[in-house]
Amino acid sequence: MPDLTPLPGAYSTPELLPAPPKLLHSCTNLDGAEHRAPHGITSPTVPSVGQDTCKGVTACGDTPGTAVLALPRFGFPTHPIPCTGRIPKCSLHLRACSSCSCGALPVLVPREICCRRWWEAIMEGTENDLHGLTAPESGATSVRHRLYRQELNLTLPAPLPLRAEAAWLQFQLGISRDGLYPRSSAAVSRLLRDLRDLPTVSADYSQDEKALLGACDCSQVVKPSGVHLKLVLRFQDFGKAMFKPMRQKREEETPEDFFYFVDFQRHNAEIAAFHLDRILDFRRVPPTVGRLINVTKEILEVTKNEVLQSVFFVSPASNVCFFAKCPYMCKTEYAVCGSPHLLEGSLSAFLPSLNLAPRLSIPNPWIRSYSFEGKEEWEVNPHYCNTVKEIYPYSNSNRLLNIVDMAIFDFLIGNMDRHHYEMFTKFGDDGFLLHLDNARGFGRHSHDELSILAPLSQCCVIKRSTWLRLQLLAEPEYRLSEVMRESLLQDPLAPVLTEPHLLALDRRLQLVLGAVGKCIDTFGEATVVANDTAQPRSPAVHRAKLDT
Repeated sequence: MPDLTPLPGAYSTPELLPAPPKLLHSCTNLDGAEHRAPHGITSPTVPSVGQDTCKGVTACGDTPGTAVLALPRFGFPTHPIPCTGRIPKCSLHLRACSSCSCGALPVLVPREICCRRWWEAIMEGTENDLHGLTAPESGATSVRHRLYRQELNLTLPAPLPLRAEAAWLQFQLGISRDGLYPRSSAAVSRLLRDLRDLPTVSADYSQDEKALLGACDCSQVVKPSGVHLKLVLRFQDFGKAMFKPMRQKREEETPEDFFYFVDFQRHNAEIAAFHLDRILDFRRVPPTVGRLINVTKEILEVTKNEVLQSVFFVSPASNVCFFAKCPYMCKTEYAVCGSPHLLEGSLSAFLPSLNLAPRLSIPNPWIRSYSFEGKEEWEVNPHYCNTVKEIYPYSNSNRLLNIVDMAIFDFLIGNMDRHHYEMFTKFGDDGFLLHLDNARGFGRHSHDELSILAPLSQCCVIKRSTWLRLQLLAEPEYRLSEVMRESLLQDPLAPVLTEPHLLALDRRLQLVLGAVGKCIDTFGEATVVANDTAQPRSPAVHRAKLDT
């Protein structure tokens, strides 16, 4: 049986998580007067050091003139912060200091904590502090929900309470040394259903995009493909997913003259990659599902990001469109549009946050040059693998075998953009590699890029479990294209792949088997086929597993 132990330190060790601060409903000012929060809301007035005042902080500090920026059940800083800046006037006393100093470190309090729905502010901390999983909703929080909805006449449904049995949480808790999820996982099935059906409650740019906003000159756009147009969507159950919209029709192929690093990112490639990864029994791609998104109601009307709001417009055909802001794309001709509001896209479930389950991002030894000229060493040196084998950890662990698995996966989908790979630090050097960002796959069904198989053809090693699985999927009764076709029919956007792409999988599988066969003829099966950590299974056992 595979090791299904949850990630050490991720959720199983609550002592690693900070305790939420104690909340007060009143506090004493410097003048000795007590200020009680209105409507039962923890919103006292606390003057700061000096002439400035910081009104409406959410809790009082232990000493006069300080405040703890705390949220019900989920704490931000848990120690007193002297407030140093004035704050804007916000509705319903949802106020926070715009700039405070925490000891010697500056603490910038996001404006969103001040002026957005209280429960959205709470959601910012749910994945980082799970002490409140079973805590009942406070009266103050309930009042804020009701008053805010009344003030803005909101019709959005109230948020569901954070439940320990939420599918996204159970998926994250189920991550083990063996893969992102067990072979038979009810949590993944429920998660796919939730990603497909649950209403969105907020939309925003991803953190890496936020960090880069404004870092380029929008007058100098050199990549006309709009490659990184993606958003983070939140749902009623506090789960999050990465949304990648449709940018290319299924029957279109990537032009021959396109370099791989300016290729489109395809939403259907993310969906198909998840299904193929599961069929190959890798289980290293986060659960991904297709969905028709109403870009007006499920993105524009729920986002509080002014930059994101500013990139929406109505096209001459009366379709609602939006485009990516700097640093990726700055022109409306590279926008994506609904029809008139509905837009296809992929939703990929989030992994645990990095502070709970740290991950390493490591350059791929077979990285490409990412330039219009020049080649990497592996492209000109057929013995490059001998150099890689001398470097730790590729010299004495399963890392090289995992690299070969990843190369086979990328070759099958036609992905040339695997410049880095990620892995959980908790599982050590032998941990599995995450197969993330697969949207540049399935671009050209008429071309097989053999250079993607360089790790296999140069190193001539493969896991026995992978070898047996590939042999099984080449048999007529379990043909890879047929298994993929049946699996993809479960997706709401079916058909996800066109028939030429499905047939290309069978053709590429034969090329992989041929490369392994050539290595076996040269070095022998005992040298090429390595026993991996998974218990080897005979083809008959694999057949039984596929039947179920």
